[in-house]
Amino acid sequence: MKIADIQADYFRIPLTTVLSDSTHGEMSHFELITANVRSDDGVEGLGYTYTTGVGGTAIHAMIAKDLTPILFQVDARSIESIWNQMWWRLHWVGRGGTAAFAIAAVDIALWDLKAKRIGEPLWRMLGGSTNRVKAYAGGVDLQLTLDELCNQTNGFLDHGFRAIKMKVGREHLAEDVERVAKSRELIGPDIPLMVDANMVWSVDHAIRAAKALADYDIFWLEEPTIPDDIEGHAKIAREGGIPIAAGENLHTIYEFQKMISQGAVSFPEPDVATVGGVTPWLKIAHLAEAFNLPITTHGVHDLQVHLLAAVSNASYLEVHGFGLERFTKYPFLLENGEAVAPERPGHGVALDWEALESFREQK
Repeated sequence: MKIADIQADYFRIPLTTVLSDSTHGEMSHFELITANVRSDDGVEGLGYTYTTGVGGTAIHAMIAKDLTPILFQVDARSIESIWNQMWWRLHWVGRGGTAAFAIAAVDIALWDLKAKRIGEPLWRMLGGSTNRVKAYAGGVDLQLTLDELCNQTNGFLDHGFRAIKMKVGREHLAEDVERVAKSRELIGPDIPLMVDANMVWSVDHAIRAAKALADYDIFWLEEPTIPDDIEGHAKIAREGGIPIAAGENLHTIYEFQKMISQGAVSFPEPDVATVGGVTPWLKIAHLAEAFNLPITTHGVHDLQVHLLAAVSNASYLEVHGFGLERFTKYPFLLENGEAVAPERPGHGVALDWEALESFREQK
């Protein structure tokens, strides 16, 4: 089963609502970069990655110009070998970063193709025994007014979520405390509440904030400071008194190894679309398991529901998107606070290419 063709496409899509957090500011668009891998027996796998609005052209070019030529006529079943070829092909300019995004799109497509070829959903092919995982609603809501934040939270609860994450990192810590207190009052004592600072704080400020928020039974504090400061994360974990989630800005297994081994994270959080695909994601999950840690996710919930369903140390699936649901043929299923991975072969995501066409960036 040889790779006969790889088609890479790039779309720039306006968000239905402008989103905001403490470091990215306002986000009005997202970029979707897709990779369709077709084998010589006619089976096709879909992979994709995304950005918050910048960098998509570079990712698309890497797939089209740098990866596609070396993969033509390679056995599509040799996923581990292919991943290593891609890694070393881009190693000089990559070792993570944009290269990890490009590798991820192709790797996801290969796993989708493999599962489709044997007629199994990805979660089952990877060894999962259930297609249900706990899920939380991830709000991108730092600049919402308090009333807007409450309305959003009520909407999440009405939709069936039984765990919620909100943004922190306002100009004054007292504002964060007020908003978290209101959210806790609204959802009651039994629903997990996560908070996400998006890297904005210094280590000392993060410790102060963690102590100030501890009274509100915070399930985890996410990305309290910059991802490069592993020692800082470890100090926050030791002194802040709240479990730390981190990893959406880490793009290699080696970065996760350092953070996990130094006690800097309680909930490792790889994103399959930015860490290099399914192949390294599974290794990170198993690494976390070796340290007796649960694994959680960031973004692309349609894909990562399969991965959490396949591992024994799964924590919560983050559910939030940049409006991709407008361009998928099958709805994402949530029941009683749990995400349900589909039974369709592969990862089960089918894009509406006609709906996407008007957002295609011509090269």
